[in-house]
Amino acid sequence: MSRYERVKCAIEKEVSIILHDYLKDPRIGFITVTRVDLSADLRLAKIYYSVLGDIKQKANTSKGLEHAGGFIRRMIAQRLNLKFTPEIFFKEDNSIEESIHLEQEIEKLKNKNGAQRNNPDNKK
Repeated sequence: MSRYERVKCAIEKEVSIILHDYLKDPRIGFITVTRVDLSADLRLAKIYYSVLGDIKQKANTSKGLEHAGGFIRRMIAQRLNLKFTPEIFFKEDNSIEESIHLEQEIEKLKNKNGAQRNNPDNKK
């Protein structure tokens, strides 16, 4: 595994631990780090996250993460032995919700097609 991959995995792991064990901000809901994109020079890290809840909860989580960014960066610096601690940016990852929605739509189509096939009045 390359140094880039090791740093990326370490940041993902440490940010997850920090969010769950050290951050006490009530605005931040049930959050999961989904992935980390790291610049080639290891100076910038985009941390993608998923959060359960409605639009208000998601907005509160975003504000909480923005407010806690400096604290999280300092914790990363303390926990990882890096020459430079990357600047961190948080970005909401909606891919899980989008895949659930897509799966529901596929189920609806399957059910609709199954009902049409089982209907004896349906003529082709």
